[in-house]
Order: sequence, then C-alpha cells, then structure tokens
Amino acid sequence: MGPADAETCVTAPCCCCRGSAWLCGTVQRGGGRLAPRRGQAALGTAELVAEQQQQPKQQKQKKQQQKQQGGGKKGEARAITPKSEDFSRWYLDVVRECQLADYGPVRGTMVIRPYGYAIWEGVQSHLDRAFKETGHQNAYFPQLIPLSFLQKEADHVEGFAPELALVTKGGGKELEEPLVVRPTSETIVNHMFAQWVQSYRDLPLLINQWANVHRWEMRTRPFVRTLEFLWQEGHTAHATAQEAEEETIRMLRVYEDFAVNVAAMPVVAGRKSRIESFAGANCTYTIEAMMGDRRALQARRRAPWGRQEGARLAGTSHNLGDNFARAFGTRYLDEGGQLQYVHQSSWGVSTRMVGGIIMTHGDDAGLRLPPRLAPTQVVIVPILKKDVDGEAVMAAVQRLEAALRGAGVRVQVDASTDRTPGWKFNQYEMKGVPVRVEVGPRDVEQGTCVTARRDVAGKEGKQFGVPLEPAAFVQHVTALLEDIQAALLRQARDFRDANIVDVASYEELQAAVAEGKWARGPWAGSDEQERQVKEETSATLRCFPFDQPQHSGTCFLTGQPATEVAIFSKAY
Repeated sequence: MGPADAETCVTAPCCCCRGSAWLCGTVQRGGGRLAPRRGQAALGTAELVAEQQQQPKQQKQKKQQQKQQGGGKKGEARAITPKSEDFSRWYLDVVRECQLADYGPVRGTMVIRPYGYAIWEGVQSHLDRAFKETGHQNAYFPQLIPLSFLQKEADHVEGFAPELALVTKGGGKELEEPLVVRPTSETIVNHMFAQWVQSYRDLPLLINQWANVHRWEMRTRPFVRTLEFLWQEGHTAHATAQEAEEETIRMLRVYEDFAVNVAAMPVVAGRKSRIESFAGANCTYTIEAMMGDRRALQARRRAPWGRQEGARLAGTSHNLGDNFARAFGTRYLDEGGQLQYVHQSSWGVSTRMVGGIIMTHGDDAGLRLPPRLAPTQVVIVPILKKDVDGEAVMAAVQRLEAALRGAGVRVQVDASTDRTPGWKFNQYEMKGVPVRVEVGPRDVEQGTCVTARRDVAGKEGKQFGVPLEPAAFVQHVTALLEDIQAALLRQARDFRDANIVDVASYEELQAAVAEGKWARGPWAGSDEQERQVKEETSATLRCFPFDQPQHSGTCFLTGQPATEVAIFSKAY
C-alpha cells in the first residue's frame, strides 16, 4: 500500500497504525483531499473551506503551544493526551514521544528503541544478578520446537494452540514435521533435561534463559501485548515436590522484591485460581500490580475456556509438579537406586514490565522513572548565554559530572546549542529523568546550582542554592534520588490501597468493578461461578493474596463458608 492509499486507523490500542499514524486522525491522500476516518463521510466543499479558514488560528495556537513548552523557533510541539481524558491514548503518546518503541513492518510486532531498551536492560541487570545469587545459570534453547513436543502435555498444547506460529517449509521444501516458533520453552527444556538428569547428584538443576517468544495476538499494544516479546524464563528440576514448591515461591519473592524495591511498583503477591493458572502447571503464583487506570497488570494465564488470551508477564512462578517429567520421561535414580520423576518449576518476567512501569508512574507530562531503574538518573543542563563566556559554566558542569560518575550515578550532560534550555527541561521531564540540574553564569558566581525533581511538579520540585562543591553536591543528589524512589513507591501504594474495596456481596463487587476498582472479598465459588463473574462484570480473579486480611468467612457470591479472600478486577 503506497502513501496515496494510506488510511489511519482509529483504534488506538491496535497496532495497525504505523509511523506518524500512531495517533489516529485524518491523513492526506494523493488527490489532495482529506481522507475520512473510518465510519465518517468524506469532507465536502463547505467543510473544506471551513477547515481552511481555521488553519491560521490553528497555526497561531501551535506557535503558542511551542512557546509554552520552551521550544520557540527551535522547539517542537509535544502533544501528550492527559491521562484522565484518555488513558489508552496517553499511553501510546508516551511510548511515541519518549521514543520507547515503534511498530514493526509485521502487524503485531514491536521495535524497541534505544531508550525503551535501556529500561529493559535495567530490568535484566537487576534480575539477572538476583538469579545468579540464588544459584541459577543462564543457558539458551532453540527457538524452533517440534510440534510433537507440545502435544506431549495435553493441558499445555490446549492452552497454547490458538497462539502458535508454525513453520511448515524450510529451504524451499515442506518439512516432515511442523515446527513451532517458541511460545515458551517448557517442552524443549524437558527434552534436554531428560538427557541431562540421570542421578540425584544431578539435582537440583537451575536454569534460566533470556530469549524472545512468539504468541499470535489479534489486539496489540506496545510492551503490554505484542506478537513477539522479550523475556526471561527460568526452568528448574528437583528431587522432591517440596523442593519444587519452595523454588516456585522463592522466585516469586525475587520478582516481588524487584517490583517493590527497584521498579517502585507495589504488588499483591498470591496464588492464581485453578482456571487462571498456567497451562500444564499444578499451581501458579503471581504478583499483581495496579496501573494508573486501576486495571491490573495481568500475568500469564490460561483463560477459562481452555485457550490463552493475550497476556504477558508481570511476574509469575509455576509449580509444574511432575507433569512435564512424566510426558518427557525425565527421571533420576534416587539414593536407594529407584527411578523417580523430577519435580519442576518455571517462572518468567517479560518486557510487559516496561509497560507496567509506564502505567504505574507516568503523569500528564510523560514518564516518571524510578531512579534505581532510570537509564539516566541525572541530567545536567548548562545555561549558556550568547554574550557571556561559557567556559566557567562548562568547567563547573564537568566537575559535577565527574563527581556523580565517581559516585556511581548515571548522569548525562546536555550542552547542545540547537535547543533552548526550556525545550530541554520539557524533554527530560517527558522522558522521566528523576533529577535535572541547572547551572548558569550567575550560579557559578554564587557557587551554587539548581536541582529539579521529576516526581514533584513545577516550582515546588525545584531547590535553589545547592552547593557546587562536588562532595556536597553529590551528597545532595544521592539523597534526592533515594527520596524520589521512596516517594514514587509511596504514591503508587497509596493509590492502590485507595482503590481496593472490601465487598461482602456480589452487588458490592459489581459496583466496585463498575467504578474501575479492585474488589476484595471471601471466595468459595466454583470454576463455573468464577466464569460467571467474568462474563457479567469483565473482572477476573486476580489472585488469593498471601497476606490475607480478616474477613467474614462467608463467600460474597454463594454464602458458603470461605477460607480465603480473593481479589477481582479488570486487567490488561
């Protein structure tokens, strides 16, 4: 389809928009007339005349907007839809304007741009270190998997069948057996584990891999749901069921620690219901996070109808029991010389975590990144004036930069001259850099500088008179970064807690979900009744929290005795 045939999609979450068509609207066609949006009639002569008359006014408004945003002639208008107005559009605006990702040429695929990938690298570095500290080793398994491998475990193939991408030709010839493009690696890992594990001395086997996977999706959204995504997947084998269960919980706690203490995302850790568990697992544990629109960041799950609905990982850990071991014959000789099946776990986090960070902390101005995860923690902007010698300013800036780097702070200096300081301030605010430092000629004369924290809007976030002396400056900035990290977590936790409603009846649950909140209440319903709740409210059972609040002990739906509280909400 050429430019003359281009038409812009009006479904914001859909990935059919390309390039400049991230934001949906009318576009110019080859004949010079405005193409209609889908479902709209083409503009007639009167409408075109009216629109042309509006153009001078619109151009004036655009210039005013540029000036307000610090751009002037050198600036560019940055349009981010307010979160309260349209959360989905706001999210896409942030991804686009912050240059986190773009759409690939194949529908449903995503190109992760350097800034977005740097955030993912931060996730990788923290988690990879934690995995190795708990005794896991990295490996890599093939991306192409024989279809027969998936068919060995009935629940597994049933859960993944609708999402599989198959390769049927290779080298110009039909393959004897179709190959699956990796949706997850339990089957290929078990094929190898069956060869590697011979004796109890080979256990436990603790493996992790960083890889990409493919799951065919119809509706996509950058980072949140794409046809191909990046992740890590851990796979372990143990001698006993107890060891496998302990490993499953241990790794979920690793995810919880990362979410809370690095990503500043308060999460609810708990157990999934049977029908929401991973396909082929005995039990699935999860961390559930509340996004800025109060939806849950959904973990990997199997839908009630036996198919995988488009879901990605916020952080899940699965106790696989000996299900895959029996399917693949993964056995070991115990100390008594008897053959036993291994017990296994698998666990994973994906680039969906990046989407979660955006939706948890972002505001109307763009990203707000937790300092421990931000690719750039501090940006220094020298204020250079045309008629003033800038050597003293740059010398001061270089001393501050060196001192920060020496303290292990990720710092960037923007001394470019093709943008105004005001444009830079807005740019780095939009990109979520936690701390901005301003140094001008008058600051140097006074031996001070200005810092601005991203998590506090406007002048309230600025601090004047910060010492230029390197040691005092570093002490101020490092304390500021820790305060911002704690503040983002506190704000997100307060928001979450204010939007969880304890319910004692189905009517109360329906009302809470209708308001977009999480509903928490005693649950003893059946699988069918869980499906009923979803069909009638669009809310799913997120988890049975590990930390159980006190409750009445009576199921809010059935009136039967309930031993556990469950959380229901709408989710991504």
